[in-house]
Amino acid sequence: MKNLVFLLFLFPMLVLSQDKIEGVIIEANTKNETIPLAGANVFWLNTSIGVVTDLDGKFSLPYQTSYKKLVISYVGFKTDTLTITSPKYIRHYLNPTSELDEITLTGRKQTTAKSYLNAQNVSTISSAELLKAACCNLSESFETNPSIDVNFSDAVTGTRQIKMLGLTSKYILITTENIPSIRGASQAYGLSFIPGTWVESIQITKGAGSVVNGFESIAGQINAELQKPSTDDRLFVNMYGSVNGRLELNTHLNTKVSDRWSTGLYLHGNIRDKKFDKNDDTFLDVPLKKQVNVMNRWQYTNPEKGLVSFINVRYLNDENQAGQLDFNPDTDRLTTNAWGSEIDTERFEISAKFGYVNPDVPWQSLGVQFAYSNHNQNSYFGLNTYDINHNSVYSNVIYNSIISDSRHKIKTGLGFTYDHYDELALGTTFERSERSAGAFFEYAYDDLDKLTLTAGLRFDTHNLLGEFITPRLHARYTPWEKSALRASIGRGKRSANIFAENQNMFATSRAINILNTNGNIYGLDPEIAWNYGVSYLQGFNLFGRKADVTLDFYRTDFKNQVVVDWENPQQVNFYNLEGDSFANSFQIELNYNVFEHFDFRTAYKYYDVQTDYISGRQSKPLIPKHRFFANASYETHTEEVETSFWKFDLTYNWLSEQRFASTASNSIEYRLPSESPTVGTLNAQVTKVFSPKFEVYLGGENITNVRQSNPILGADDPFGSNFDTTFVYGPIFGSMYYAGLRFKIK
Repeated sequence: MKNLVFLLFLFPMLVLSQDKIEGVIIEANTKNETIPLAGANVFWLNTSIGVVTDLDGKFSLPYQTSYKKLVISYVGFKTDTLTITSPKYIRHYLNPTSELDEITLTGRKQTTAKSYLNAQNVSTISSAELLKAACCNLSESFETNPSIDVNFSDAVTGTRQIKMLGLTSKYILITTENIPSIRGASQAYGLSFIPGTWVESIQITKGAGSVVNGFESIAGQINAELQKPSTDDRLFVNMYGSVNGRLELNTHLNTKVSDRWSTGLYLHGNIRDKKFDKNDDTFLDVPLKKQVNVMNRWQYTNPEKGLVSFINVRYLNDENQAGQLDFNPDTDRLTTNAWGSEIDTERFEISAKFGYVNPDVPWQSLGVQFAYSNHNQNSYFGLNTYDINHNSVYSNVIYNSIISDSRHKIKTGLGFTYDHYDELALGTTFERSERSAGAFFEYAYDDLDKLTLTAGLRFDTHNLLGEFITPRLHARYTPWEKSALRASIGRGKRSANIFAENQNMFATSRAINILNTNGNIYGLDPEIAWNYGVSYLQGFNLFGRKADVTLDFYRTDFKNQVVVDWENPQQVNFYNLEGDSFANSFQIELNYNVFEHFDFRTAYKYYDVQTDYISGRQSKPLIPKHRFFANASYETHTEEVETSFWKFDLTYNWLSEQRFASTASNSIEYRLPSESPTVGTLNAQVTKVFSPKFEVYLGGENITNVRQSNPILGADDPFGSNFDTTFVYGPIFGSMYYAGLRFKIK
């Protein structure tokens, strides 16, 4: 294994020793603007050796002493021929020809974009897309995206859980600016700790991710890019209020300290202090809540020297109270007077990123990432206490370069993570430390036309998981115009944090059992899975308007899984998989610009998620086999966004029946049918933009007032043997309306 790690780093050094010529092609203009020319032809005269410049106008060509004349051509520009006597870096300006008539093209940036060129299946959600819904935090940011499913994990805590490819968020690598952030102790509630206004964009990657980001990703990756102090508004204020008692304030304060330094102070606070019980089951429909969230962000930029860096410091305090209406935590905590729950979380984190791009050799860059966090949660659910303290350290060093020319790119580096967990659950203390160190190498090939390939390999040594290799492969082929056919395969491995990831089980009367005791983590073995996927993206014009359709199929096969077995209504059992567990996901999605400023998106999704339980093979509970999604958005303005206009957004979700875990052994009055009813919800939002500085919005979620009846099993006897809050398949609160305003100063 040591030889393998050595070769990973030696290989790029050997190949980079070849003679070559690199450079960048830029448009010559009178405005002194640096506009790189993507797609320019660069080739040696009287040879077949040539390349096309990339999106940044950069190129790289092999060099021999017999090559003397370098030809540079681009449609609409004069062709230049340069005399080259030695390998060097070239920065060349092409002059436009004067014969061509000037053409002005106008376009509108898509709020959700899919790449035709990337080897991975990535879609990007912009901040404009996030504004189509309330989007108070990251868990609420996927209302208008068909690839991510959002539902509540239980009927008391108000926690939203996301799924992708039929798998819950624990199998998704969730990062903030490519630093893992929602993991370990923050897995259950961490998505609600990132305010929506802090997010600049979100990248959703289906299938196995890059080896650069670690070995844990199985179903895919969700990366949230935060607002940058240098480009964010100097002042931004967002105020929000809803009929379920939630009030929220977000404020961004950004300033330029010097020519190189910018800083931003990001403040978030929300509160809900009103009690609601619309279904008269004596339990709060939504929990009482207080959150204070503060981040100070520093950005350093020195383009002349190719330097950029970020430093973030963040503090969070989050308090939740749930349970029965008459529950008083001062007198009823951990008693049978009334059922109640409190979840108090305090979190501190600091992270830093450093990037260097060689100004003379721009295809060479170095990136360093570091993050530390302390997450402390004290909580109880009825008579069940669960406390966790999690200290985490993450570091990563990434080197980027090319082999021969820009068609062959490499990434290589080292990563280290440290996690210390101290938990109190089931009346027992569970404490462990996890340490891993790894090396990775990723090769990317792009023929600048039809084929893109990314192959990655990493080797990790982990004190509890052992030594192992993680391979990942992504490929993209363009069979014809406006198309992208993709395939991927990859392996993932992770340790299951069974208590932190399944905290909804504490809000039941079930006994919690761990049936294996020979593994290194809670007596269980690590989870290992392979993910395979194919997707096809085709763009086209329909009645003269832009459209695209995407079809994708992904399968996840678990070689080992920590099975969470709910099939006995009096127990939750954890054990290692014996047999098969898999998740099949198929999706077809259509995006269509029906007419000017009116966009329509629709999707159908099919899931087949099954596991071999002790009682036999069953589909995973509370996962609909079929889902239909539709979103329509319209804006009234016809010119630039400098004038007053309206925005309208409408989203419809339909879910088919969902299987309930067995309740057959309960007494008759506490038994459920085998499946839930179908559920259809409609969300809408209207925004009035008065100026680039000010806008107000009014919206509604579940405006057709669909509501699950009796979401809490055994609500009449919360300390009895049949109490269970986890059978949630649809909305609990009913219709929820909200309003807010946004104000900003550029």
